[in-house]
Amino acid sequence: MSDVLRLTGVRATGHHGVFDHERRDGQEFVVDVVVRLDASAAAAGDDLGATVHYGVLAEQIVAAVENDPVDLIETLAERLAAVVLAHPAAASTDVTVHKPSAPITVPFDDVSITITRSRA
Repeated sequence: MSDVLRLTGVRATGHHGVFDHERRDGQEFVVDVVVRLDASAAAAGDDLGATVHYGVLAEQIVAAVENDPVDLIETLAERLAAVVLAHPAAASTDVTVHKPSAPITVPFDDVSITITRSRA
């Protein structure tokens, strides 16, 4: 696909992590999504139904981060990729999950995982 929809910096509080305090207190996660799709039909018909509604996708991402805690950001990224690929127009996606408040004992700016998934 040559068309790309980007949704960057979606913020949500989640209770993901391996430590008790992460599960108890929660922390902010930041999500970036790249969606590869063919936007030509949507553009030709000016049809929102033929593309990925980025407002709906943003709400779905927040809901997926806020619910059902997991240990790993890798697991969370997989969940988010499935959310993206549930949209019929989405052919593939790159999902980056940032954990800027990760429990790391040295100064750092960010920790993240990026995964790429596509329809089988």
